Amino acid sequence: MRPAHHPVPDPPGPGQESVWDYPRPPIVEPTPRHIRIVHKGVVLADSRKAWRTLETSHPPTYYIPPADIAMAWLFPNPARSLCEWKGQAHYWDVVIGKERIARAGWSYPAPTPAFAAIAGFIAFYAAPCDEVRVDGEKVIPQPGGFYGGWITSREAGPFKGIPGSQFW
Repeated sequence: MRPAHHPVPDPPGPGQESVWDYPRPPIVEPTPRHIRIVHKGVVLADSRKAWRTLETSHPPTYYIPPADIAMAWLFPNPARSLCEWKGQAHYWDVVIGKERIARAGWSYPAPTPAFAAIAGFIAFYAAPCDEVRVDGEKVIPQPGGFYGGWITSREAGPFKGIPGSQFW
């Protein structure tokens, strides 16, 4: 393994948080921000009761309570992954009409004790959905495809997932 490259954090502007000030190991906290996800004209999620996970170098990932999700459009996917901090993730497909977005979201049915607050809540990848917003602002998906963070004008990077960030 080669030595980790430590990027220079972008200076946060007014009203911004630096993702380099987020903790490691990560934490989870409630957020009053308005989360809205729309795909193919269907409101998949609309919540002001989400929680967000914060981890050094990552934009926040938002976990939405099932009561604020149109669960009729979600179907369990057999895929699983393991997060060293949160435990085993279960994935969800979004199916609208003839379109299936495989592994569009994920949840932790039995997370580790530090993340118990998000048990059963679902996070979504922003990239495959038509419209993902935080407080009305359209989000930019975290780079790299694997990570599920959402970038808004409130976060200063650089962000894990860009080329060269593998060893951050």
